[in-house]
Amino acid sequence: MKWRIIELEQRNAFMHMALDEAVSEAVAGGANPTIRFYTWNPGAVSIGCFQSLHDEVDVEACTNRGIDVVRRRTGGGAVYHDMNGEITYSVIASEALLPKGITESYLAICGWVIAGLSHLGLSARFKPINDILVGDRKISGNAQTRRNGVVLQHGTILYDLDVHTMFSLLKVSKEKISDKMITDVRQRVTRVLDHTNVSPQEVYEALLVGFTADKEHEFGAYTSEELRRAEELAATRYATKEWNEMR
Repeated sequence: MKWRIIELEQRNAFMHMALDEAVSEAVAGGANPTIRFYTWNPGAVSIGCFQSLHDEVDVEACTNRGIDVVRRRTGGGAVYHDMNGEITYSVIASEALLPKGITESYLAICGWVIAGLSHLGLSARFKPINDILVGDRKISGNAQTRRNGVVLQHGTILYDLDVHTMFSLLKVSKEKISDKMITDVRQRVTRVLDHTNVSPQEVYEALLVGFTADKEHEFGAYTSEELRRAEELAATRYATKEWNEMR
């Protein structure tokens, strides 16, 4: 079966989450497996499906800065998605196409990220259960859910990171942001730009090679039904207080 590749695009947080769900529904109905690449406009904070919004996010600060806030269907922690600071991917495929075990499926898909980074000269490795490291520092976090026989895994690859903005939006500490906290994050996290001076387009092209190697694939577009369904889901779920403030 051919994989459909949706080339790098930019949308708001609500449509990104809605497209993941709409495509998952299509794949559950027999559509081809899909890989999406995207960035966020405006910037956004996404929280895991089990998190408490107001415990994790300074919603007022996000509103004042024009930052979207959205709840994911996947688990994991709160993530700040800088508009120009990362490339995000989603893999949506039948469970039959991926290893059955959770860790093994993370390893398989994260292996595509690692292969892509190698084309930029970065030597990355998988750290169970869902991180990718360069050296001892995290460059990619990933999350997964399985429903109706379909795996949805999405993750970010850090190109750049505005740590001060991240701290101003996430409730990581009740204390005033300190130089020590900033230093600690920079010791635990790394970015593509820390290793090589390449453009976001070059990062995307390298990831594209890593994700499509040894796969029969074609570049495609969303169907009209997927877009209709995504617009519906964005309006009735992902952009609503009921969904985002459910916990």
